[in-house]
Amino acid sequence: MTLAEKILATHTDRKKVSPGELVNVRVDLILANDITAPIAIREFQRIGVDRVFDPQKVVMVPDHFTPNKDVASAEQAKLMREFARDQGIIYFEVGEAGIEHVLLPEQGLVLPGDVVIGADSHTCTYGALGAFATGMGSTDIAAAMATGDIWMKVPPTIKLVYHGSLGKWVGGKDLILDTIGNIGVDGALYAAIEFTGEAIDALSMDGRFTMANMAIEAGAKAGIFRVDSKTLAYVEPRAKRHYTVYEPDADAEYAQVIEYNASAIEPQVALPHSPANTKPVSQVGRVEIEQVVIGSCTNGRLEDLQIAARILKGKMMHPRVRCIIIPGSQQVYLDALSEGLIEVFIRAGAVVSTPTCGPCLGGHMGVLADGERCVSTTNRNFVGRMGSPKSEVYLANPAVAAASAIMGRIASPEEVS
Repeated sequence: MTLAEKILATHTDRKKVSPGELVNVRVDLILANDITAPIAIREFQRIGVDRVFDPQKVVMVPDHFTPNKDVASAEQAKLMREFARDQGIIYFEVGEAGIEHVLLPEQGLVLPGDVVIGADSHTCTYGALGAFATGMGSTDIAAAMATGDIWMKVPPTIKLVYHGSLGKWVGGKDLILDTIGNIGVDGALYAAIEFTGEAIDALSMDGRFTMANMAIEAGAKAGIFRVDSKTLAYVEPRAKRHYTVYEPDADAEYAQVIEYNASAIEPQVALPHSPANTKPVSQVGRVEIEQVVIGSCTNGRLEDLQIAARILKGKMMHPRVRCIIIPGSQQVYLDALSEGLIEVFIRAGAVVSTPTCGPCLGGHMGVLADGERCVSTTNRNFVGRMGSPKSEVYLANPAVAAASAIMGRIASPEEVS
């Protein structure tokens, strides 16, 4: 079996599972946020059970429209908050929380070998820890909160092998953008992606989280990494319960194996209006911009802010550009503060936000007006994703985003470093 199949099999009553089979899977963690939780809560109440199956396996995080931007979002958060308190489930309030997919691994709530489902498409982020993690609809989440399991079709697995080593300013964001540009937004539709190769072995945990996060942008059910010494170094200080590391079998059958030369990949930019519309930064041409966003569940971790600060230190934003920097969690914010990164950003003319999803989904803290262009480290650049349907979003890594903020146009880090 592949890694994904191994994990799913151990969470069923079967010794082996195969792609295409419908199985009932026991879940280790269930997640919802301030947009999706209210629907799940209402559906849970309709089921007619009084309590969730296990309050220590249900987590709710307000992060999309928080701190609440208007009355409607405040009501959403209030409903989730009251349900969490009544049920005694794990809940993170504004001030201790952050973006759910940065927060949960940081808090040791997701561990290798887990099956995690979340009412958010980017739940696949946790595959970086060797977990099978996938997004589902709010009604599925309601059923899982009541029963502790969920049915799903076992996905086939596509193995992506990245050979070589990463060049300067190239990271996980560039590998995954290059991949999506290669296979398309439906290239891994309902498949599990298994990321492997020497370039992956050399990648930091933050880089792996970025790649797993964007597996969904290729249509994948999950994106998953094998557990190695870097994974264990991240997990062991955080884990508060037992976990099991699984390995794919040597004779595992893959639906497809695709190999890449990571050494040939330069920083990538996804042009409007698709994560698959990618070009190397050197081929983008002159694109003037009005805004830069550095943050999100894709690139809002400490390493991302460190990279941005390396570019921005001692420099100033282009006078036409608004630069918004959003740490992914309160802990990331604190670490960035202690390292002096926040001062670097503010002296460079950027604004630093409290942790929130904010502009990524066109929520708040940086919504775009008609005709404006933004370089963003987020995960999607669909029409209207960050505001006006006549605005444009260009996806890039933190180094490209920071360089672009200085130059007032899409720029390579090499131009300013």
